[in-house]
Amino acid sequence: MSIKSKKVFITGGAGFIGSTLAGRLCDENEIVIFDNLDRNTLQHTPLRAHHNVTIIKGDVLDAAAVREAMRGANVVVHAAAVAGIDTVIKSPVRTMEINMLGTANVLRAANDLGGVERLIDFSTSEVFGSMAYRVSEKHSTVAGSVGEARWVYAVSKLAGEHLAHAYFAQYGLPAVTIRPFNIYGPGQLGEGALQIFIRKALRNEEISLYGDGSQIRAWCFVDDMVNFLDLALEHPNAIGESFNVGNSREVLTIYALANTVRRVLESKSAITFKPALSADIELRIPDTRKMQELLGFEAKVGLEEGILRTATWYRETKLA
Repeated sequence: MSIKSKKVFITGGAGFIGSTLAGRLCDENEIVIFDNLDRNTLQHTPLRAHHNVTIIKGDVLDAAAVREAMRGANVVVHAAAVAGIDTVIKSPVRTMEINMLGTANVLRAANDLGGVERLIDFSTSEVFGSMAYRVSEKHSTVAGSVGEARWVYAVSKLAGEHLAHAYFAQYGLPAVTIRPFNIYGPGQLGEGALQIFIRKALRNEEISLYGDGSQIRAWCFVDDMVNFLDLALEHPNAIGESFNVGNSREVLTIYALANTVRRVLESKSAITFKPALSADIELRIPDTRKMQELLGFEAKVGLEEGILRTATWYRETKLA
């Protein structure tokens, strides 16, 4: 059951997960999307013309704009961030500022305005470092070496996560933080290995892997992610908690993933290898028992089904 008759404020709502969530909630709630529109998935959806959706072009670094746009919101979902290793390497200062100061602006506005019944802050699975095997929410987070581009993103998101929990502890702001593990699916643009593989495979173009392809990931379809968010927006057990959100059953090396995409889509794409861009994540598999035990949730969509559904979306939107 989704929330109803709420005013939902979503930063980054034009992005992949934000727009998918907005699409789920818009028929029975008022949705305010606050986004700089750098990655605009909304242009490929009917949300732009939906009578319950307001789109505000804005920057989370503009505290006054965030506060004004959030006014009257019952629910806040903070998904705006700089993400993607290519982008982080090119813009480390912007990454740190948006992911830390932007989060601070959102939390401060939510707390000062009052009336916020639930706030969800997006952290990242990268806080667990380069070797993360069945990591639970209680595992130690890893900052990584100073100056290494990859950890700029993880550190900035971890700072935001700590701040969200601090607002809960000090002021009672009903915050929930989530750590997504390799979410993919319709609507994903920009970076993200699986969506790149699928689009390349549909065109029979070369699929390039960074490193030797032995890196291991667990892949979670976006509908499962949004189903979890539905629960986290309502369930009383979610408040004040962090959750790993992923599918611990769908685990493959990057090389095996590329081959699976080729097989499922009957593609003739060749696979090639390139040097790694930065410090890599060798192993990333979540322990998802907490979301099962506290919220009764587990991911259900299998990888092959997810690949086919994603490929269908790229074909239909002519983005393949």
